[in-house]
Amino acid sequence: MKLTVSELIVEYMERLGIRHVFGMPGAHILPVYDALYDSNIQSVLVKHEQGASFMAGGYSRYSGGIAACITTAGPGATNLVTGIANAYADKQPVLAITGETSTPIFGRGGLQESSGEGGSIDQIALFQGITRYNKIVERSDYLANVLNRTSQILLSRNPGPVLLSFPFNVQKEKVDSDLLDDVITSRPEQTMDAECTRTGKVLDLLLQARRPVIVAGYGCIRSGAQDLLQQLSSALTIPVASSLKAKGVIDEAGALSLGSLGVSSSGHAYRYIVEEADLLLILGAAFNERTSYVWDDNLTDDKKIIQIDVNPEQLQKVFQADIAIQGDIREILQDLLQKLKRIPDAPSPGRSLDLHQTASDSADDYAVFQSGFSLVEKFFRELERRIPEGAVIFDDNIIFAQNFFRVSGRNRYYPNSGISSLGHAIPAAIGAQFHHQSPCFAILGDGGFQMCCMEIMTAVNYGIPLNILLFNNSTMGLIRKNQHQQYGQRFIDCDFINPDYRALAKSFGINYRFLETASDIEQLFADADLTGAINLIEMPLDKDKFPNYSSRR
Repeated sequence: MKLTVSELIVEYMERLGIRHVFGMPGAHILPVYDALYDSNIQSVLVKHEQGASFMAGGYSRYSGGIAACITTAGPGATNLVTGIANAYADKQPVLAITGETSTPIFGRGGLQESSGEGGSIDQIALFQGITRYNKIVERSDYLANVLNRTSQILLSRNPGPVLLSFPFNVQKEKVDSDLLDDVITSRPEQTMDAECTRTGKVLDLLLQARRPVIVAGYGCIRSGAQDLLQQLSSALTIPVASSLKAKGVIDEAGALSLGSLGVSSSGHAYRYIVEEADLLLILGAAFNERTSYVWDDNLTDDKKIIQIDVNPEQLQKVFQADIAIQGDIREILQDLLQKLKRIPDAPSPGRSLDLHQTASDSADDYAVFQSGFSLVEKFFRELERRIPEGAVIFDDNIIFAQNFFRVSGRNRYYPNSGISSLGHAIPAAIGAQFHHQSPCFAILGDGGFQMCCMEIMTAVNYGIPLNILLFNNSTMGLIRKNQHQQYGQRFIDCDFINPDYRALAKSFGINYRFLETASDIEQLFADADLTGAINLIEMPLDKDKFPNYSSRR
């Protein structure tokens, strides 16, 4: 049986388990759209292709699976760049499908051509550094090889985005339907990593330590190791600090949680590690600028360090480890716990631990927010209290939640910590809601809001419930803070005039709330439909109140 390449692409996506594809059609990709018409995949029309790539990223982060976006040639593909770069930074399995001009006119100046020939845009070069694999498929005779390479990346333990571009004429070529029988479309069974044989040494160091600390990163979440992390922490009474991206990897209200480790956090985790810890077990955490307090040696000096990560590029990238293991964190923690069970009366390194007593008395010296943000704190405390489970939060602002919001193991928190682009939270949250609808919040400032607000109409078009918390201070807050701290208050290109957000919400046909007092916040959680409606929630802030930390820029 024969089918067109465009039909085969759609069937390939179905076999990968893709159920939604976010995008915008154009002439050069219409054959694939036509094949989608009869498929089980729902196509979602966005307002801008950047929104499509952010939606796919949000869908992938929430579902843990493969997500997809689709655009036409030329500007359709170039508009994907920021969202695909974000997926690359976050190691998200996102499949991007784009169209292209027909191969016979490559180099002749075809409309929206991006083959790289004849002075046209070189799409391959454009995406080279932000995808794990990208290719213009100029012939169908090697298509099985291309799709197998795509599957290997999307289904791997260390995935990333893949972009495939199909010229218009190739989409219409006929191929054998059994071609897909030779293509991998499901994740192969994993065998126990050979590195697990070294966990005996890891356990020895943990049991010898006086005050070990676990620094848990997003790798713990990607491997599904949250439950095992909690078991290990409890069994040995080891406190856990998380990276920002792993916030909520254990219940932050729990006795052994140190909260987030990072330059814009309260400093509790930092102080405990610097003043008390003699060993760090770093699980799937990149010791990047934010987590490491701009690579502060005090965090690692005079400490044993054990690092475990599935990505070999992360091992000993910033510091020298006493033990560095490449492998799946879940498998390695399973092996550790099995070995621990075989030790009778295993000592508990932190059995007399009291995190409150060991915390420094100088907490106020580390406070990120000293005044002017009580309303923000009230909102997050109410969110934590009123929706203790099932909430999904996509956060572009980050710093407020990092300090005021304790994430339980039953809520999901997704900070915008990939390439930290403005305009991410709304489309990412919409994408997640297509996977499974929950009380969902997109949190962002007014600057970022104006970069992506038209995607709210995507939510309106498809009946996707969403709560948007909009901080309104009529300025680019981080830029104004830096110009205040580092540039003698020489403010330039940070302030702007906002629209009437009440009128904007009305034009979108969505609900609107203005939070000016604590009672406004209590009323919001008491009577607003935060599960089944679209709500724009505006909170004013003083643009001259700044958090008490410096990024040194």
